[in-house]
Amino acid sequence: MFYRYDTHKGARRMSLWRSCGPPPPPLLLLLLLLLCLVYDARTQENRVVFLPGTFQNVSLSQNETVLVEVSRVQSDAAFVTLQFHTQHRNATLAYTRVPGAGGAHSGVDPGLVFPLDPGQISLTLFLSTTDGEPVSGSGVTLPYSSSDPVPGGCNTEFNLDVDPNIYIHYNLYETTIRFAPANLGYVRGEPAPACDASSGPFSRWRLEYDVFQFFLPENDLSERSLFRALETVADTEGIVANGNKMLTLSSAERSAAVFSSIPGQGVIYSVVVRDPLLNTSASYVPVHTYACSFSSKLDDCHTLGKISTKLFFTITGLAGLLVCFLGHRFFKCELFCMGFSFTAFFFFVLISRTTELDYDIRLALSALMGVVAGVMLVMSWWRFGSIMACIVVIGFMLGFLMASTVLFTPLGDLDIFRRSDAVFWVTFCCIMIAVPLFFVRWPREGNITTCGVVGGYAVVLAVNAFVYTSLSYITLNILKRLLNSNFSGAFTNVPFQGIDYIMLSVWVVLGVSGIVLQLLRERERPFFPPSPYLMWLQERERRKTNVLDPSYHCPPLPNRFLSRLRQLTRRSEPAGEHTPLLL
Repeated sequence: MFYRYDTHKGARRMSLWRSCGPPPPPLLLLLLLLLCLVYDARTQENRVVFLPGTFQNVSLSQNETVLVEVSRVQSDAAFVTLQFHTQHRNATLAYTRVPGAGGAHSGVDPGLVFPLDPGQISLTLFLSTTDGEPVSGSGVTLPYSSSDPVPGGCNTEFNLDVDPNIYIHYNLYETTIRFAPANLGYVRGEPAPACDASSGPFSRWRLEYDVFQFFLPENDLSERSLFRALETVADTEGIVANGNKMLTLSSAERSAAVFSSIPGQGVIYSVVVRDPLLNTSASYVPVHTYACSFSSKLDDCHTLGKISTKLFFTITGLAGLLVCFLGHRFFKCELFCMGFSFTAFFFFVLISRTTELDYDIRLALSALMGVVAGVMLVMSWWRFGSIMACIVVIGFMLGFLMASTVLFTPLGDLDIFRRSDAVFWVTFCCIMIAVPLFFVRWPREGNITTCGVVGGYAVVLAVNAFVYTSLSYITLNILKRLLNSNFSGAFTNVPFQGIDYIMLSVWVVLGVSGIVLQLLRERERPFFPPSPYLMWLQERERRKTNVLDPSYHCPPLPNRFLSRLRQLTRRSEPAGEHTPLLL
């Protein structure tokens, strides 16, 4: 039986309840109470509250789902975007607890759009892990008014009905981003405007898209650095103020852009859609990449450089240091290094484009061909003594580096070079050929200049094998363009930060000091050392014609050799006088 106290009209009465069974034992009641407390605690633990415009850090354990509540939504907001970012592990944002097709998005930078109903001031969604591993990240909600464009509102390619996400794909050469077209804004409770009803100035075809790029600090792979940067560029104002605007796309153009991959360098890409008629804008969900894998067993983002690459460029740097300060004095060593570099680069491109060999094998074969070419160049100078032929090869090396440097600047990102391979390579070859023409008039000065500039850059490449610097992309961008036929349309913009200014200063100091030192040391010497073979011919001719030279009376080498053999087989004569004395 159960008893109940009734306080109706101040009177206290006890009524008797009839039950069908005996009362539950106290232990069962205690267990039920504990279960309720555990459930309530777990519910509180699996819920996180987001405030509009405020970043919230969230940590998810393995296979956990978190209820996300967005509260205090402004009454003038027509829709809200929520974005969540992790460094390299995937997370899932969904409209429902169980993610369904067309209602969830997974990735390292997932985002969703929530149209608001009249009077709605809060909303809920679900955040979960997908890879069975703990995930930590940071998220933010951004409200937009009815006049702002809706990012991804006219999506026809990806899974979500309204998709504000940027899809990124990278390989060794290029990084490609794609996104869904946006739609015009609309008031709460009203249907969204039709995407393809018309193409006039009052339709979504008037929208424009600005693509931005933001570089993280070099050699910094920490989560803290990434989240700090994402807080800087998460909204429209932040990315416009801090990002680099790369291009503007109209609604009639393909919603995609291509950039040069920079393995190990963190980059954030963002797209801002603008409505020129209403002067409003909205931001897609920013996406980041390091163009490398954090989970690879070999050569991941923390150990990018292969041992073979480090060994190759370390030797190259030491040889470059020798050439920078002593190249003209040791002309044979300089010729070998220049012939090696020119041929190794050429054969690496040739082997990579025509075969599927492993990287280490391609590098070894290229180095082998470089050694052969370097020896042949030295032997050709030793045999024929043609200084101009050697100077042309050396001039091409400096011309290649100068042309690469010119097109490494923002000049190389002009549309005329990105859209036409013919214009790019004609310009490149013109700059490259102009340098040897300068060498024809001043061969010694040109050769010493090449020693300083190319030798100093070889030192920069050696440092890049261990510490990333953007200066390596002066030649690497050309190599990528030679190896990949589709690389011409990629933006080759790279970060230029503290380490790059240091390495640029090192390059300038090495180049200038090497040039000045060699010019001062060689000013009293012949322009170029003579050919050893021609010197030997001249010496032999001099010995034949100069009767006063003691070497003139020296018998030929075969006769001297036979004479020495006869001495070994004959008995030595006793010393003494054998001729009669003359009176």
